[in-house]
Amino acid sequence: MMLLLPNSTAGARVSDAEPLEWEERSPCVEGIIPVIYYSVLLGLGLPVNILTAVALSRLAARTKKSSYWYLLALTASDILTQVIIIFMGFILQMAILAREVPHTFIHTVNVLEFAANHASIWVTVLLTADRYVALCHPLRYRMLSYPERTRKIIAAVFGTALATGIPFYWWLDIWHDSQPPTTVDKVLKWVHCFTMYFVPCSIFLATNSVIVCKLKWGKRVDGHRRRVGKTIAMLMAVTAVFTVLWAPRTFVILFHLYMGSTNNDRRLHVALNLANMIAMLNTTVNFFFYCFVSKTFRRTAGEVIRSCSPFCTGHGQPPANGGFLHSALKPLGLLENVSL
Repeated sequence: MMLLLPNSTAGARVSDAEPLEWEERSPCVEGIIPVIYYSVLLGLGLPVNILTAVALSRLAARTKKSSYWYLLALTASDILTQVIIIFMGFILQMAILAREVPHTFIHTVNVLEFAANHASIWVTVLLTADRYVALCHPLRYRMLSYPERTRKIIAAVFGTALATGIPFYWWLDIWHDSQPPTTVDKVLKWVHCFTMYFVPCSIFLATNSVIVCKLKWGKRVDGHRRRVGKTIAMLMAVTAVFTVLWAPRTFVILFHLYMGSTNNDRRLHVALNLANMIAMLNTTVNFFFYCFVSKTFRRTAGEVIRSCSPFCTGHGQPPANGGFLHSALKPLGLLENVSL
């Protein structure tokens, strides 16, 4: 998810006669703790997300279900977020490039960060809407939802996300803001908070409430109700975790807008660091939700691991077990059209 880069145009170490080409890292983010934290998060989260992507791609190909494509797109956006924000935005700048980085590099990474964030959150919104339509309007869902259409929608979301990230090239972080936020900066920060937090969270709340009411008053058999209950639990967990993990960062940004210049307020810088670190956890938790809810996903992930292991039979190929393949072909419990 989007994090503020620890660099600012106001911190450049250049003379008045020189053009602004290099930018200095804020002293508030120096230290070994952030580097260790983001290194561990990247080292653990990236392999987990790659495993999730491979498993979901196999399930999408086998079952031809649209929901798998939304989950695959969500996982892909998490991978992009980890590479662009954790690696390029923090590890590369803080630990590898040390203090100075090119001015253009900083703002280009800003665009990519916001694009990855917009793609991630709005793919989650699409997944929530997909589950809402599947449960509340099943007949319409069967006509409208199919893989080809879903892939086009996902491509449109990623393209739109990249386009909407371009204005944030002029995003001004709070690390070295010696002056109060400008009008442009205020507009960008308000747009960011609404598009990345308030609007999506409102959609999550509305759709999840309708789904719960539908399940509460719907007349379904107990087995079906249990399957749907697991599905809704997973969906609510994904959206609730996002809401909780991103709340501190949103609060810090809005607090900065109303406080004006906070260049000398170390407490706000520390709070923003902690909020960013908490928000980044959102890129690693979905794998565990899928494993907890779905036996089929666990089996498919195990199949991927065994297929990559040199200790498997047949030079890395999983054992030919008809029963296992048959179970893997079953729709993932959290994604059944009938359930949702």
